[in-house]
Amino acid sequence: MIVFQRDLETRITPVLFKNKMVVILGPRQSGKTTLAKKIIDSRRSGGEYYDCQLADVRAHFVLGQPDRLLPLTRGKRIVVFDEAQTIQDIGSILKAYHDTYPEVQIVATGSSSFDLANKIKEPMTGRAYEFTLLPLSLHEITSARPDIKRADLLSLMQFGSYPAVVAAETMDEKLFAIKNIATNYLYKDIFTFETIRNPKIFEDLLKMLALQVGSLVSVNELSLGLGVTRATVNRYLALLEQSFIMKRIYSFSNNPRNEIKKGFKVFFLDTGVRNALVDIASPMTTRSDRGAIFENFFISERMKKGSLEIFPPEIMFWRSRTGAEIDVIEKNGAAISAFECKWKDAVSAPAQFAKAYPQAKFESVAADSMVSPRSQNYWPKRA
Repeated sequence: MIVFQRDLETRITPVLFKNKMVVILGPRQSGKTTLAKKIIDSRRSGGEYYDCQLADVRAHFVLGQPDRLLPLTRGKRIVVFDEAQTIQDIGSILKAYHDTYPEVQIVATGSSSFDLANKIKEPMTGRAYEFTLLPLSLHEITSARPDIKRADLLSLMQFGSYPAVVAAETMDEKLFAIKNIATNYLYKDIFTFETIRNPKIFEDLLKMLALQVGSLVSVNELSLGLGVTRATVNRYLALLEQSFIMKRIYSFSNNPRNEIKKGFKVFFLDTGVRNALVDIASPMTTRSDRGAIFENFFISERMKKGSLEIFPPEIMFWRSRTGAEIDVIEKNGAAISAFECKWKDAVSAPAQFAKAYPQAKFESVAADSMVSPRSQNYWPKRA
């Protein structure tokens, strides 16, 4: 069995036992439970794991009665409460417990940021470190499999980077794993915690977005195509972002006269989930949408890199009014890095962009020429 060393662990370990709780958010099946248990095991003794989806565990969480948690935490140095978003008033309960028993290190995980984060942030302000665990990054995969080949990279683009998918050895196993994640897990929190009056419309929206990866998205067109209001579309888009399924990328512009200022694109946090909505079986080498998939894959890697940074760069795209464009813009303070994703041939920066932003760094990323991800300097590296 392959064991993946998660880069986030190196961020979490130094803040343990610093008189603050630790909150790990992320999509279901991204490895939060495995990471949390590993953190407990690394302490050798005095730790315990609890699944908050179990009724006998949930019974100990009572608002205004922090001592009800004592049977679970007494004599423990570190305690993990997994899937904590299932507990009503979880933020207030953990705040009261932490204030009463600060010597116990609490680690809470949650798969729905729209629920757990909203419940936990306000009552726990200043009392918790928050982290996000996304599916496996290319760095984490190549650390476990240093002999990865180009075919493996194409497989990652096709089936995605969830741990269960990457660990699967056959194509049938990968297909089963990603379809199970895409249909049974990712939307579970949305349908559990939010009122979705018409799940069919929600699912149709997902498919429409999957087909528009890499293209400008119009809320008006989506609302007309689905027969719902703009407000409903915007609400669903927010839920999809908050549940770690997709991300809206907005346009970058310092020159409104010559550049598009408004508009956004949609990218999925995992290309396997995107492909499961459209076409999961066709190999990358024969797909007409492989350019969009590669662009999505590259952006998801940059997001994973940013999730490890205290101040991650803002990820955007650039497009001029004359049609010139750059796929990815990373803005970190005054520093600007630009990436153009191409399946085959490398390209130069558009003259208009180079003139407007002479200090920006530009890199053309060509997927088809890659042999080993580690040999390419544009893939995210960890400090």
